Amino acid sequence: MTTHTPSIPQLAEDLATPPLTLSQLGWLRFRRHKMALVGVVIIIFLFLFAFGGALIYSEQYANYTDTSLRLLPPSAEHPFGTDTIGRDILARTIYGGQISLFIGIVAVIIETLLGILVGALAGYYGGWVDSLLMRITEALLNIPTIFLLLVMAKFFGGQVPEIDIGGRVFSGSVIVIVVIIGATSWMYLARIVRAEFLSLKENEFVLAARATGTSNAQIIFLHILPNTFAPIIVSSTLSVANAILSEAYISFLGLGVQAPTATWGNMLDSSANYLDSAPWLWFFPGMLILLTVLSINFLGDGLRDALDPRSRTV
Repeated sequence: MTTHTPSIPQLAEDLATPPLTLSQLGWLRFRRHKMALVGVVIIIFLFLFAFGGALIYSEQYANYTDTSLRLLPPSAEHPFGTDTIGRDILARTIYGGQISLFIGIVAVIIETLLGILVGALAGYYGGWVDSLLMRITEALLNIPTIFLLLVMAKFFGGQVPEIDIGGRVFSGSVIVIVVIIGATSWMYLARIVRAEFLSLKENEFVLAARATGTSNAQIIFLHILPNTFAPIIVSSTLSVANAILSEAYISFLGLGVQAPTATWGNMLDSSANYLDSAPWLWFFPGMLILLTVLSINFLGDGLRDALDPRSRTV
């Protein structure tokens, strides 16, 4: 058996080539994940649909009712058909998509902040702080998330007045749902962050920071936390899909975002009595939810592979 020995010019070229940075390596891995790229394309399309569509259809048109046009099937004039009171479903899905995506993103921001705070404090300080925070976390994990969502939505629903932002009127239930989903979804991320902090807090760079008199807050947020961004990014990305699904669940049960604000979830709720006679009422918002969840999961899988520090593939 013969072995191939690299030539001297080839060795010199290899030595002259600078090593890949972590961001370059991550991007190369991400590009190899075809489904993640498909997910990115679908997400871009969904954002263009939800926010670019508002340039074509006004919110007044989306909320305009004409009972003489009720339950029209898809046509050239109404590509997605009309609903039970004559509103254009295409326009409704555009503005409903804005709220669904808003709920998913903002709820995950709340979830991420809470998860990082609890996990960082528990992992860094240990002792009674760790025991107390983790017992609270485990107690909340033992309560079904949907049950928490339903109880809190029922209790707080209708207590927040309508909100006017930039001329658009939002149901106060939007804020309630965002806060509820964010406040009931941080526990898994907290455990991930805690595990990362437990493995990193005894490393040399942390010990050196302590020796130089660096405060605990600086060590937590400036030294250890940046090294935990990879699992946080992956978890947060996947949580956006979970938040959108959670909003759809409780809206389908009539406890989510209330009129006049449309979401894909409460559009499904209004179609419950017309599953056979008017399938376009549920098909289009349901398909948009499905595409959103699938694309975000594809993106999360790609990020997980790209940001995995133990992966040796390029």
